[in-house]
Amino acid sequence: MDTLQTQLNNYLEFCQFQKRLDSKTLKAYRIDLTQFIRQISVNNILSITPNLLEKYIATLHQTYKPKTSKRKIASLKAFFHYLEYKDLIEHNPFNKIQVKFREPIILPKTIPLHTVEIFLRTIYKQQKSAKTVYQRKNALRDAAVIEMLFATGMRISELCSLQVSDVNLMEGTILIYGKGSKERKIQLGNDDVIHTLIEYREVFDSQIRECNYFFVNQNGSALSDQSIRRMINKYASLAAIELHITPHMFRHTFATSLLEADVDIRYIQEMLGHSSINITEIYTHVAMSKQRDILTTKHPRRGFCV
Repeated sequence: MDTLQTQLNNYLEFCQFQKRLDSKTLKAYRIDLTQFIRQISVNNILSITPNLLEKYIATLHQTYKPKTSKRKIASLKAFFHYLEYKDLIEHNPFNKIQVKFREPIILPKTIPLHTVEIFLRTIYKQQKSAKTVYQRKNALRDAAVIEMLFATGMRISELCSLQVSDVNLMEGTILIYGKGSKERKIQLGNDDVIHTLIEYREVFDSQIRECNYFFVNQNGSALSDQSIRRMINKYASLAAIELHITPHMFRHTFATSLLEADVDIRYIQEMLGHSSINITEIYTHVAMSKQRDILTTKHPRRGFCV
């Protein structure tokens, strides 16, 4: 019989070439399952019992936060499902195990809208006052990046992987390839944003053609997420914004702002590319300003004369 490591390698190939999983998911599976193999010190898959798995899961709970433990157990479950599917095991030991989680609700961190406005104003000011063509081009590119993040709510990984063919500025649409290679199309709804993106594309045309990515640096290479994080820190400092801003906070702010504007949560789910409405519902906990407005103006106590 093949060793457990051999079966793991076969599984990862199955995930890559048949399930077509992305590189980040494959990396997580490799890390989680390699850790499992090393810790259990068993080389034969048939020797893995429900009792052994329960002990390993207990170790995970003692070592990691609930979210991390949940991911590692999910990786393990998927592996055993594959072994069962390939008839490499007769009985799946996970069928005898019940795993429950009580994850703490961590509310998404958002950026106040007036802070987003100040942030964008600072970038455009830097563009207008730039002393060199190089600085002016960088500021224009930076404005296009932030406008895109805030206008679409896309993930930074999705933005960095945008191909030039994914961006149709004539129609104002962006084709996004999200987690699990799921496609979604976002309509740009603001003429100022589209104008900035058109200007950016014209100025960086030669660099974009060189690498075929939409967001590039002046050397003709795709823009990295590290570069975007450094850029955000730079303008936050220039604008004297004390809040630590991350790229993902623009996504959270996008979703929360739409929810507070009474947009149906199912539309927000689709725009964010969430696989389940349960993931999107976390934003209902954040929309406190809308809740405050409702309870201040709509609650019947407002009409009492006492």
